[in-house]
Amino acid sequence: MRRSRLLLGDDHDIVVEGLRRILDQPEFEIAGVVSDGRSLLRAAEELQPDVIIVDITMPLLNGIEAARQIRKTNRKVIIIFLTMHSDVIFATEAFTAGASGYVLKNSAAEELVTAIRETLKGHTYITSSLTEAVHKGLSARSNSWRSPLDKLTIRQREVLQLLAEGHQVKEIAVRLNVSPRTVEFHKYRIMDELNLHSVAELSRYAVTCGIVS
Repeated sequence: MRRSRLLLGDDHDIVVEGLRRILDQPEFEIAGVVSDGRSLLRAAEELQPDVIIVDITMPLLNGIEAARQIRKTNRKVIIIFLTMHSDVIFATEAFTAGASGYVLKNSAAEELVTAIRETLKGHTYITSSLTEAVHKGLSARSNSWRSPLDKLTIRQREVLQLLAEGHQVKEIAVRLNVSPRTVEFHKYRIMDELNLHSVAELSRYAVTCGIVS
């Protein structure tokens, strides 16, 4: 039997070690482990895993934004969020970004294994305590509601996270391979779109949205 190749994305070593124990199953192979969202993008392309298990709050690029970008080039990979965020808004955003599963970190260990098995069969898996609320949230989102982050471009969401993490404009420019002037342009466009007036306000907003912790 072919083993399913898993890619793990989490920036906490203790969580990763726990996942290794949970996923020590004959049917699974851990193909790679990364600790930030940008490394996740590279690993997803290089390793071509069957399943990506990722947290929402990740350094450099959050899990939801990483999922959006992965989905643009890979429609087949299964993405399961394993996170502490129990708010339905986060789960709704995760599924909108292309998730197939959503599991809370405080769930029983067996639930993650169940989620992987179910999604490999083509099913969607939502942790039981959120199932009804997530379905309602997805329905409401498709009908009318949109996240304020939807107003931003991919590049603007990347700049927002890096600013919120405390990176300086020149550092962000190098990391994103753009000019400092371009980063400044995006910063002020973000502030305008979100009606925020300082980097401190941007940072607080990013925490509220789960972009940074």
